[in-house]
Amino acid sequence: MAGPAFRAAAVRVRVPATSANLGPGFDAFGLALGLYDDVVVRVADSGLSVDIAGEGAATLPRDERHLMIRSMRAAFDRLGGQPRGLEVVCANRIPHGRGLGSSSAAICAGIVAARAVTIGGPSALDDDALLALASELEGHPDNVAACLRGGFTIAWTDEDAARAVRLEPSEQVVPVVFIPSTEVLTETARGLLPKTVPLSDAAVNAGRAALLVEALTNRPELLLAATEDRLHQDYRASAMPESAGLVGALRAEGIPAVISGAGPTVLALADEANAEKLLSFAGEGFAAHRLRLDGTGAAVLPLDG
Repeated sequence: MAGPAFRAAAVRVRVPATSANLGPGFDAFGLALGLYDDVVVRVADSGLSVDIAGEGAATLPRDERHLMIRSMRAAFDRLGGQPRGLEVVCANRIPHGRGLGSSSAAICAGIVAARAVTIGGPSALDDDALLALASELEGHPDNVAACLRGGFTIAWTDEDAARAVRLEPSEQVVPVVFIPSTEVLTETARGLLPKTVPLSDAAVNAGRAALLVEALTNRPELLLAATEDRLHQDYRASAMPESAGLVGALRAEGIPAVISGAGPTVLALADEANAEKLLSFAGEGFAAHRLRLDGTGAAVLPLDG
């Protein structure tokens, strides 16, 4: 059988940063943030060319080892075959190793771009299949669900396939991120988690996670209580003591603050009244940024946008 046909024109894909867990929603909750990586992909006659600007430009591989390229290859396999060659240009703005979903962004950018340059790609690899593939490549669905769909997502795995629902976060919520200068590998952070936790802690987290759905979508005044966590943040504190201290300081001031994903970035869910004031909490070693919520997720955009 003949393989797929590809578009001659280049495509541009934009993917957002994401924050997973949001406190109690461990490996389930994700929030898309207004900080983006862009990639432009063109099918070429032969070979592979990868150009990288911005985050990771000095360290990321420019060959088949690049996570985005590996993700594109996996998507092309699902779509029926590989193109003869690829030209890829990346503009990276999402910090690496900081708990803001940089690996999920690379995965989602790769598979969305592969689908976009393949004629008939959206029907051959629909949105549910896209999520399943992204989750398979990442190993868990929380960040990739938010990256693909935007907004606030709740993700889970059902019969070995990733599933997700998307909810609209309240417009009153203003994300403020405190990004440290040092990285923490996800594998390191996960390695600090215990195999079992007290039943009382699990019960608290279940209640807080349920409350967080209501707080983040309709009643942000409940976010401080709703973001309480007893499953993972305290266990990981030794790997990121400054971030853990900042979370404690913010929460002591009544600000809903959590470790973003596996850390070490701190995410505060502020409002218009205090978002700018929070920037002064950064202190030495952190860069504070007020962001917006992303409501679109991964998107194919005009090349000249």
